[in-house]
Amino acid sequence: QVAAASGHTVVLVDQSDEILKKSTKGIEESLKRVTKKKFADKPEAGAEFIKKTLNNLTTSTDAASVVHSTDLVIEAIVENLEVKNELFKTLDKFAPDHTIFASNTSSLQITKMANATTRQDRFGGLHFFNPVPMMKLVEVIRTPMTSQKTFESLLDFSKAVGKSPVSCKDTPGFIVNRLLVPYMMEAVRLFERGDASKEDIDVAMKLGAGYPMGPFELLDYVGLDTSKYIIDGWHSLEPNNPLFAPSPLLNKLVEEKKLGKKTGEGFYKYE
Repeated sequence: QVAAASGHTVVLVDQSDEILKKSTKGIEESLKRVTKKKFADKPEAGAEFIKKTLNNLTTSTDAASVVHSTDLVIEAIVENLEVKNELFKTLDKFAPDHTIFASNTSSLQITKMANATTRQDRFGGLHFFNPVPMMKLVEVIRTPMTSQKTFESLLDFSKAVGKSPVSCKDTPGFIVNRLLVPYMMEAVRLFERGDASKEDIDVAMKLGAGYPMGPFELLDYVGLDTSKYIIDGWHSLEPNNPLFAPSPLLNKLVEEKKLGKKTGEGFYKYE
């Protein structure tokens, strides 16, 4: 959406036409919300903006067949290194030499993905934040092999889609999640020890630190399975790092399929 709205030609690829229809409809709805604010007193200009944006967007279920005419591939599939690497290996065979590959992963190593291809110098991370149309931040990740030219192209692209890029080396969690996930885990440990209630911890961080959500609200919003997946991955990389220690309570909730907002219950219950 943000790439198409900023004048780029975009091909959205997914596994089925059904998913793609749903995605396109979602983008259209999102654009309507954006135009309501942006073109409040100019409905015609708003309608034109939506039409123009959607004209920049086509869809396909065959990534290999469309990649030959792209300058940048951004992968945002399931957070599984093997599955990502399989995709990148395939696309590497069909993409032109100049094409830059980027992953939107929040927790996996970019270097490991780059090594699955023959274009390690044209590979980096572009980590967007949810919801992407609203959030201004993009983390631009460079591996030890990312060329300066590729790095600058990724920064330029981030600015061209109206985002504020920050840059980071390929370290677990990059900047935001590296600080945010251990903070959320520390909140869980504080609660596990019985030092404070989850409600009071949430209120304290909202009113005391100015955070829009408390750590337990945020965990439920992100998904407890996602948070567990991230912390388990980091724990296996650095088993002696106390910040990456797993939480028995988090593990128990995930086992009980209480994953947060998406399942109606996590640390809190949702109607």
